Amino acid sequence: MRGRIPDSFIDELLARVDIVDVIERRVPLKKAGREWTACCPFHNERTPSFYVSPAKQFFHCFGCGAHGSALKFLMDYERLEFPDAVEELAQSVGLTVPREGGDDRAPREDKTDLYALLDAAARWYEGELPRSAEAQAYCRKRGLDAETIKRFRIGWAPAGFDGVIKALGGNDRRMQLLNEAGMVASNERGHRYDRFRERLMFPILDRRGRVIAFGGRIIPSGDGGAPDARKSDGPKYLNSPETPLFHKGRELFALWQVKQANPSLSRIVVVEGYMDVIAMHQAGLPIAVATLGTATTPEHTEVLFRAAPDVVFCFDGDRAGRAAAWKALESALPRLRDGRQAYFLFLPEGEDPDTLIRKEGKDGFEQRLKAATPLSEYFFGELAHEVDVGSLDGRARLAERARPLIARLPDGAFRDLMAQELEKRTGARAVLQADPSSRRPVQRPTVVQRSLVRSAIALLLAQPGMADQVERPYGFLRLDKPGVELLAELIDLARSRPGINPAMLVEHFAERPEYAALQKLMAAMVVGEPEAQRAEFFDALKRMEQQAVIQRRDWLTAKSREGALDSAEKAELRELLAARAVPG
Repeated sequence: MRGRIPDSFIDELLARVDIVDVIERRVPLKKAGREWTACCPFHNERTPSFYVSPAKQFFHCFGCGAHGSALKFLMDYERLEFPDAVEELAQSVGLTVPREGGDDRAPREDKTDLYALLDAAARWYEGELPRSAEAQAYCRKRGLDAETIKRFRIGWAPAGFDGVIKALGGNDRRMQLLNEAGMVASNERGHRYDRFRERLMFPILDRRGRVIAFGGRIIPSGDGGAPDARKSDGPKYLNSPETPLFHKGRELFALWQVKQANPSLSRIVVVEGYMDVIAMHQAGLPIAVATLGTATTPEHTEVLFRAAPDVVFCFDGDRAGRAAAWKALESALPRLRDGRQAYFLFLPEGEDPDTLIRKEGKDGFEQRLKAATPLSEYFFGELAHEVDVGSLDGRARLAERARPLIARLPDGAFRDLMAQELEKRTGARAVLQADPSSRRPVQRPTVVQRSLVRSAIALLLAQPGMADQVERPYGFLRLDKPGVELLAELIDLARSRPGINPAMLVEHFAERPEYAALQKLMAAMVVGEPEAQRAEFFDALKRMEQQAVIQRRDWLTAKSREGALDSAEKAELRELLAARAVPG
């Protein structure tokens, strides 16, 4: 059992999902014979060396060595812990993850209570919104309709220092959770109070739609209610602090809503504020997300490009907006593998997506998105700013600025074209150091090495159903060689679970030392048609039995030379010598 999730459930889950479907939702695959192939999502490469086997329900990259089941792919690709990957996979096929009593190992930290508390806080804020005339008036002024308020779970944090504390902090454990979740703060004397007061509240959701944090916006004086209404102190936007569930540099506001609205997403837009995101969604452009009070990080850009191949960064045209755009460009460069594109849209002074959509409508804003500046154009335009490219010195300066940045691009066609463009603009060759990971020699699928035990295990992993025809007791168990007992265990496991697929079989060893070796054997190419593989498997078992006989005969012969055989051993040796076992 893995943590508190029964092994039998993992079996059922891996039997229900198709690894090709799981991976194809995230990485474009192409048919290649019986398998599917792609450029590996875990390292940079030009020639596809990433293979997905529907028969084995297993993936393997012959370039970087990444391999595993659908669960392992989710863990590596989405950066999920095992229980979260199980939850996500189960959700995709409509299964509920059962929980059982823990084992002897230290239990995984259970954050269920924290999620439940944050959800309760979101519901409490939602319930307070209709009670505030001021908040209602502001929502009307910003054109927020009831459906949008519901979809984004917009709420209101009322005035006062203990609204959330009174509603949710009923005992010491609940107060501890409020503190862990960043919902309360403390003053110098240790007195606790609500972090969010007199703010419009925007829950921040994780990739599974769970509340993990909040953003709160002050309502400007006169935008609702009495003009002299007392306003809370602090910045225009206030976000939750870093918590066990919330890391600003990784999360994006409204990514969950974007994915819910777009089963297949070709473009995603990054804007600066919560209200800009919501205005775009309400106008029929549910493709907008926002960073959470931080500059765009490399983690953000990886999440963005995994969501869509085209990312448009939309910023104000002022100095701060251009500084933020350049930061986004620097974060995006190492992630611009072939097939990914970044664009930059700068808005007129004093405008934001919210105001422009009101003025120009959805179609007008769509036109702006279509006319966004490609990264290459923005890159060279920005670097050439205040540089006299008509002079030799100016062109040398441009080349000096551009080279280290182009070198950060993944090896591929886009990197080559950017280097060519630099040479065209400056006359200077872009001598770039290749990314070592992209130059790693690709190991093509190899036939499994012909040690009999390894060969038998690899063949069994290709067709676990063959275990049903292995007769007991297993004669090969008398062979004293590494892997023999593992083979017997695999046969027993496959017999006890009819219909088990190769990935399920290997997952049973996920927390054991044999796991890595089994995964390598799964990745090895097993040649031949199914019937030929079956014949080879049973031939291997027979030869192992023969080797066991020879091994026993040789041992008894050596022992007899020392005169140490008892009468039973002498009789056994005479029998073995008479049988004249032939080596396989």
